[in-house]
Amino acid sequence: MSKTLHSLRGMHDALPDQTPAWLALEASLAATARAYGYQQIRMPIVEHTALFKRGIGEVTDIVEKEMYTFEDRNGDSLTLRPEGTASCVRACLEHGLIHNQQRKLWYLGPMFRHERPQKGRYRQFHQFGVEAFGVTGAELDVELMLMAARLWRALGITEVSLQINTLGSAEARAAHRSVLIEYLQSHADRLDDEARSRLTTNPLRILDSKNPEVQAVIAQAPALADFLSEEDRANFAEVQALLTAAGVPFSVNPRLVRGLDYYNRTVFEWVTTALGAQGTICAGGRYDGLVAQLGGKPTPAAGFAMGLERLIELMAAATEAHAEASAPEITADVIVLWPEPAHKPWALIAAEALRLALPEQRVQCVLDGGGLKNQLKRADRSGAQFAVQIDTETAGEPRWSLRALRPALPQPPELALPPAEAAQWLSQHLSPIHPK
Repeated sequence: MSKTLHSLRGMHDALPDQTPAWLALEASLAATARAYGYQQIRMPIVEHTALFKRGIGEVTDIVEKEMYTFEDRNGDSLTLRPEGTASCVRACLEHGLIHNQQRKLWYLGPMFRHERPQKGRYRQFHQFGVEAFGVTGAELDVELMLMAARLWRALGITEVSLQINTLGSAEARAAHRSVLIEYLQSHADRLDDEARSRLTTNPLRILDSKNPEVQAVIAQAPALADFLSEEDRANFAEVQALLTAAGVPFSVNPRLVRGLDYYNRTVFEWVTTALGAQGTICAGGRYDGLVAQLGGKPTPAAGFAMGLERLIELMAAATEAHAEASAPEITADVIVLWPEPAHKPWALIAAEALRLALPEQRVQCVLDGGGLKNQLKRADRSGAQFAVQIDTETAGEPRWSLRALRPALPQPPELALPPAEAAQWLSQHLSPIHPK
């Protein structure tokens, strides 16, 4: 057995050459949420198991098969959060955030599901989610889709399309459910094991089956649309009209359902063909019954979530930045050298002074000394534009000798400069050619 420790299956490290893409994505997500008036909320990673059983539904795949659940030393059943909506609602109720008021919130962080790892689907994954409370109209549903569309533009993602559907009211789903179960039972011999296991517990999820033989059965199944009330139909018609007015292309997918029990009326997914089988990159909809289900007063609500790992892959595919992504990571704009051991304190002081004078630039000091030749090699690997070498030959405060490390950059003065003049020269000539 190998003595080398490894990360758990389906849980991955984000290495230094990968984190710039993550930081850029997270900044874009936060900026977009702020633009729509959403405030950030941060919830615990561990919650009481009962929260997800009551919120998500005990007969869903997440609760039955995928949750990381354990008993702590007090005998309490705890779960690593598999999604963010239930936690967000719990926090709102606990702290009175949605009592007789509208509220828009966003969150970002790791979620956990014990499912079969594959490309774009991991056991620890990261989600960005938004949740809005207190608005009943179709305009909120559409604004959420517009927010996602704005994100695609900000991220340079083009190969996406919007699918929408309505699940109607609880009453419509109940009427449809009984007829659907009767129909599916009459074709049980053509269903796979997974579909048969869902037949009486969560039959709506069978409509989302990817099995071709099961799809042939559900193609003739009773449609939920036939059970919608006039109010449900009017609401869905308004969603479509608002999307059309906003210039957002969409298609109605009558087989689009959500894997969580709390959704009602409008549901939507943004999908792509650029990631193979894992085509859904954003999913959401309305869940007007969840707040009451978790102990609060009836409160209209809607939201969406998107997986960051899939967005990272899609951004790379959209920009075709493979060559740039494989380039060495730039870790410094200016690097301070100290070839002589006696120069070490002056080098540390110089680096601190440069960080104050050049707050937008990355300044490194060579920390482990060595000869000038070795230090210059490290400076080159860092990607720095200029090197600062301490010159103690003059009396008084040491001067700084500047050196350009890239052929296209301006050549610094040949003579060593006082620190303030050297910092001023650098501020005028540092190039933005290396992105942060």
